[in-house]
Amino acid sequence: MNLSLYGYQDAWIAVDCGMLIRQDLPGEPLQVPDTSILDTRGIRPQALLITHGHEDHIGAAAWLWPRWACPILATPLVAAMLRVKFGERGLPTDAIDVIEPGDARDIAGFSLRFLPLTHSIPESCALLIQAGNSRILHTGDWKLDPEPLIGQPVNEDLFRALAPVDLVVGDSTNANVAGHSRSEGEVARAMVSTISRCQGRVVVSCFASNLARVLAIGRAAARCGRRVSLLGRSMERMVGHARQLGYLDDFPALVPVSDLGYLPPEEVLVIATGSQGEPRAALSRLAQGRHPHFELTTGDTVIFSAKAIPGNEHLIERLKRGLARFQVTIIDDASHPELHASGHPAQQELERFYRWLQPTRLLPVHGEENHQSAHQELACRLGIEAPLAPRNGDLIRFDQGGLTREESFPLSQCIIERGGIDRRQSPAHARNRHGVLFLAISLVATDTGWARIGRLMIDSSQTSPLDEDNFIDWLDEQLDDLAVDTLSALRRGLYPRIQAWLGEHLQRLPQVELQLMASDIEGIAGDV
Repeated sequence: MNLSLYGYQDAWIAVDCGMLIRQDLPGEPLQVPDTSILDTRGIRPQALLITHGHEDHIGAAAWLWPRWACPILATPLVAAMLRVKFGERGLPTDAIDVIEPGDARDIAGFSLRFLPLTHSIPESCALLIQAGNSRILHTGDWKLDPEPLIGQPVNEDLFRALAPVDLVVGDSTNANVAGHSRSEGEVARAMVSTISRCQGRVVVSCFASNLARVLAIGRAAARCGRRVSLLGRSMERMVGHARQLGYLDDFPALVPVSDLGYLPPEEVLVIATGSQGEPRAALSRLAQGRHPHFELTTGDTVIFSAKAIPGNEHLIERLKRGLARFQVTIIDDASHPELHASGHPAQQELERFYRWLQPTRLLPVHGEENHQSAHQELACRLGIEAPLAPRNGDLIRFDQGGLTREESFPLSQCIIERGGIDRRQSPAHARNRHGVLFLAISLVATDTGWARIGRLMIDSSQTSPLDEDNFIDWLDEQLDDLAVDTLSALRRGLYPRIQAWLGEHLQRLPQVELQLMASDIEGIAGDV
């Protein structure tokens, strides 16, 4: 849920506005950023700037923008995506202001420039933000891809010309990964090699937003003598946006899914959504034998061209078990890592980028604490000051004295039902006369279920005194005992046990606000 705010004097701007899907709650509702602190402090952004079109950067815009009614600066692809989202909610789209990568704007005392970087979606940009005498580079998500397939490689001279930068607010997702991320060009060549060896029909699943990957798959199909079809509304929509913008001019002609049954199996390739095991996605329907026009059979091949997003491992394994019932060949990142490339910079790219920029200071964002810590260590090796690893809710001052954490605000869970009902869970809306206990638990999937990692985030300030050490020991035992596949099932099993424990150990039973957060212990993040 990326949402950053920059304030200078009395003016504020917002950067990105993302959401996440709460798979641990019934109905898999959406969670959007908590902006209540902005209301209480009278902060209203005078512009919303979007770095790129992934859902964790744009997904909440249609929900939060009506509170601000400010201009939205977005590149052409993002603007097309936002217009659809706004239209679905009956919102006007005239606030969406299209800006080309490389363009600059002055807004409310800020000088802003969108600087193109490569990522796993076209038109990704860093933001150069100048306010007063300070120059800040907000990187967004990025990598240094020498062969991105769509768009140009990163312009080294452009970023060298910015040096020295006062502060980089930088992507930490792969800061603990040695080396250099794989290029989309390498993936494209591996895709041709792999598909050429397949005998029956081929289904390739990837993120719809990774248009370079979609293009690579389409080109590989054409080279291998296969006709291409799309499965999944988000895939069809993204390909439609890309074609309108001229990104897929050499993409093969599409075959309607309803016509696939008339083609020999060796001439069929389907690009499908659902690489993360999403129950509603096209690939899950195929695994359940519920697609009206297409059915998998023995000899077919399913290729996963995406890494598992942390927390989705159990859903993906369940999907693969369903696919295995059709006796298809399954190819994934574990067996063929060359068929996927991360969209985030590994250590070699970070070092190279920072040598171009020569930043004085770094604020490491994105990822978990171990990623931020690795990013800080890398910065220190390069002589860059990195004193803080920010957390959600931190108010950080940047001035001539450097970076200072001034305040940390507690943030609530703002839940949006799929039908559009705002079920905000916050101290102001969810009181009970015995107080509210807030729990946030970071988890990692294991062979038998789930295990807690990192620090338990607990706020018991509104309740009776709680023996936290005793509670944590008990909680770890419960996690060992609950052998379930999904976060939703874990929540259903864990919540009543927590209520029972609190009933035995506290004089007054509080209301419990429980958030389960799946993490990847190896720090490998998928692109969403």
